[in-house]
Amino acid sequence: MNFIKRLSKVLTMLSIFASLSACTANANAIKYSNEVKEIKIGVTLYKEDDTFISTITKNIEEIAKEKEGKYKITINVLDAKGSLSNQSNQVDKFVAQNYDVICVNMVDRTAASMIIDKAKSANIPIIFFNREPVEEDMARWNKLYYVGSQAEQSGEMQANIIINAYKKDLKSIDKNGDGKIQYVMLEGEPGHQDTSIRTEYCVKTITKSGIELEKLADDTANWQSAQASAKMTQWIKEFGDKIEVVFSNNDDMALGAINAINNANITGNKPLVVGIDGIPKALEAVKNGSMIGTIINDSRKQAKAIFDISYILATHGNINSIEGLEKGKYIRTAHTEITSDNVDLYLANK
Repeated sequence: MNFIKRLSKVLTMLSIFASLSACTANANAIKYSNEVKEIKIGVTLYKEDDTFISTITKNIEEIAKEKEGKYKITINVLDAKGSLSNQSNQVDKFVAQNYDVICVNMVDRTAASMIIDKAKSANIPIIFFNREPVEEDMARWNKLYYVGSQAEQSGEMQANIIINAYKKDLKSIDKNGDGKIQYVMLEGEPGHQDTSIRTEYCVKTITKSGIELEKLADDTANWQSAQASAKMTQWIKEFGDKIEVVFSNNDDMALGAINAINNANITGNKPLVVGIDGIPKALEAVKNGSMIGTIINDSRKQAKAIFDISYILATHGNINSIEGLEKGKYIRTAHTEITSDNVDLYLANK
């Protein structure tokens, strides 16, 4: 009888212990299910003071805040300050801290292989943006992606602004009446794919339209306003009011050219200036008439594409669900022409 009582007590204690263990397990399960997973996205920029690039990163951060909920999302943006060594060290830092995705705006697009090797060894996907690696580098691994714009389209649209103005009012463009457009071209950074493509397609499109062009000068200003202002000042001294159009590969340089034009004592008509990117200051310049037009390079859409790819990769989703993804790894966003006819609409949305 005593044996039965002792056995009963043991069984009761085991039952209580099992119940407590189950409660603890359930509590842990609930705690685990309520934990918020962290997504870590590292971003390294060639130069944070580039207006267009900084706009992309600000948009990425805003989109990440809007998306937070199920996941805690950390966006860590680092500035390489134009140094490949800095950028390499920044990628090392992201790898060492086990980031989910690394987004790279390259200092030198020809040095992509070094960055790819670092990320590949840690199995961390890379999203390159704005500065496109060569096709051979993009083919080195199946976890490489690129987000940029349709550069050919931006050059064509820039040309169309001048073509349409020429057809509408010949004298507003061909101010000396010689039947051709005398122009200067401010080019972006040498080696950047958009520099050569924007220049080529702008000139090609105007020539195909039947309008004759005469190039007075072209030079790089590395996307920077101050350099463009210095180049334009030099050209005004050399050519005076012979310059009829200033084509610029981006808006920062276009604004630099306008600064030089405003500071110069041009006796005749001022040259028309057209840019690319659609940054807020350029839109204001189109509004006040100091620029004839610009091309919106949609930083918001590019930021969304960068974030969407990062999020899908970090959460192990279906990458093919990303809208606009070409060849499983490329997204190139479209542009919009901006002139005085439609600038108010876009200023209202800024």
